[in-house]
Amino acid sequence: MAISTSKPQARNQPSDDGVARRLLDSSAQLSYDPLTEVDWDTPLDTSFHGASPEWSTLYGTAYWNEMTDAQRKALTRQEAASVASTGIWFEMILQQMVLRDIYAKDPTDDTVQWALTEIADECRHSIMFARGAKKLGAPAYRPHRIAVELGRFFKTVAFGEAAYAAILVAEEVLDVMQRDWMRDERVVPFVRTINNIHVVEESRHMKFARDETRKHLARAGRLRRRIHALLIAVAAYVIVTSMVNRKVYANAGLDEERAIREAKANEHHKSMMRASCSGLMEFLASVGLLTRPALYFYRRANLI
Repeated sequence: MAISTSKPQARNQPSDDGVARRLLDSSAQLSYDPLTEVDWDTPLDTSFHGASPEWSTLYGTAYWNEMTDAQRKALTRQEAASVASTGIWFEMILQQMVLRDIYAKDPTDDTVQWALTEIADECRHSIMFARGAKKLGAPAYRPHRIAVELGRFFKTVAFGEAAYAAILVAEEVLDVMQRDWMRDERVVPFVRTINNIHVVEESRHMKFARDETRKHLARAGRLRRRIHALLIAVAAYVIVTSMVNRKVYANAGLDEERAIREAKANEHHKSMMRASCSGLMEFLASVGLLTRPALYFYRRANLI
């Protein structure tokens, strides 16, 4: 998600940000309309999973081994819907930050136009995720009230590298699991299409976020870097721990309390999360954002 914090350029002055122009060109060549690309009309086939079972929070636990095949599929459908709902929540935060940042800036600038393109992408993604969750037979899963208020605070105070790196954390975690889901023939076809669309379009957002994170950190002092490193880590913790709502277990017909206990102790799922974030952590380390306080929250979220 592009959030430019550079000073607006004079009108008609060529942008010096070639990344934004290349991403605009890429978007023009390869973008999707979920309303026509996704099969919304075919009824849900409950013989499919909603996500790769290896990504389930209960995969590898004693409870998983006791579950019937139908229960496992029902659970992954609810979990996929919960991840989608969390994605909508965070995308709404990002859209507000972007709109606030580009307000009154030169709309002829490539970076501003890329920001508007990303907002359009995220609007389509949010509608796509909402329709997908509904088709999976799930309710509107929402993060805990505390997470909602922390998100409200974050979108108000985050700027520069704090905003870009937090965007990167959210998108990179989702990107790795969705790349597995979109290739997995056990996953219901319309969810695979949704994941493919999101992976393709978010790859552009992540490229810009990495570039902007480096750019802003190049002029950040030591204190600002340390403060933002912690803010990014806290945001990552809240996002990741909000992905799977505790109600997915009851809605899949499981014992909610037992499922929560086993999910929290599930070493397989923790290892999947750590593996998915290896590249992200290498990037954060390379730009000096893995401070000791930040590492505490990444470990709590099982990202490192």
